Amino acid sequence: MNYQELFHTLRYTQDLPDEGLAALLACLDTGVQEELHACAREVTQERFGKEVYLRGLVEWSNVCRNDCLYCGIRKSNLSLARYSLGADEVLRCADAVYGAGIRTVVIQGGENPAGALGLVPVVAEIRRRWPEMAITLSLGELPFGTYKALREAGADRYLLRHETATSAHYARLHPAGMSLEHRLACLDELRRLGFQVGMGMMAGSPYQSLEHLLADIRLIQRFGPEMIGIGPFVPQKDTPLGTFPAGDPALTLKLYSILRLMLPDSLIPSTTALATVLPDGCKKGILAGANVIMPNFTPAQVSGSYNLYNHKSRQELDTIKKDLASIGYAASASRGDYHKN
Repeated sequence: MNYQELFHTLRYTQDLPDEGLAALLACLDTGVQEELHACAREVTQERFGKEVYLRGLVEWSNVCRNDCLYCGIRKSNLSLARYSLGADEVLRCADAVYGAGIRTVVIQGGENPAGALGLVPVVAEIRRRWPEMAITLSLGELPFGTYKALREAGADRYLLRHETATSAHYARLHPAGMSLEHRLACLDELRRLGFQVGMGMMAGSPYQSLEHLLADIRLIQRFGPEMIGIGPFVPQKDTPLGTFPAGDPALTLKLYSILRLMLPDSLIPSTTALATVLPDGCKKGILAGANVIMPNFTPAQVSGSYNLYNHKSRQELDTIKKDLASIGYAASASRGDYHKN
């Protein structure tokens, strides 16, 4: 297998046949993996320089109506202390994000349609107080009217991972009543409303096959999201899938690099999940082609209850800046909007 030829083709055509992608995903040679990451890193630096965009993460609520089989905040997890931040608390968090010099706030929470609708005036107030700050939401599948209200209130971006592009695999990770088709319809509606849209999946999730990953890559390629969120599967002990092993972080890093080469303008976070399972995961994600990190601004007294998976890392701003400096990168002071070159 001529891997250098695969790298060159992917870099300059933004595509490979399935067999080429499969070869890269299955390759266990660390030298080849490093060459792939170096190629993606070069493309990232051509587009973005050596600056990394920061997004201030606010974990608004762990109340969720869903019962996803892998998620620690699933509604059947009775051992979890539930919380929702009030409007004043969210605004204080946004103020802390702005005061730290970060120009994007990310409000994340469980799927709670009534609560999400209640965030509309909060989003409007953030837009009024800090007009130059981007507002990103990650609140799951909501009524389309709620998406519209949040957009009109001033939200700029929406993150909604598709999780898997294969319906049968989706059904093994989610309860009856949830469907891949509806998830994709939500993504289409978010784009129609003018959001910058993020999608993505878990690397190494239970029952995942190479064919599933190829379908994920092709879906992302067709949709062309502005943001791509990928982290390794990390088990959570209070879920039905809590005994499965964590996903291989090397696979996550390969996906960062492959998708950077396929979609060179997309914004790709080095995720908290990667930092949870891999020492220096934050830095290694950046060196594999990621260009976004999300320091956590959730109040410490509730952050531990946003327990999506075991041993969840909390990415702190000072540590992030030191990590970036240690590899020759720096935090960007800009909003970091998507721009098609």
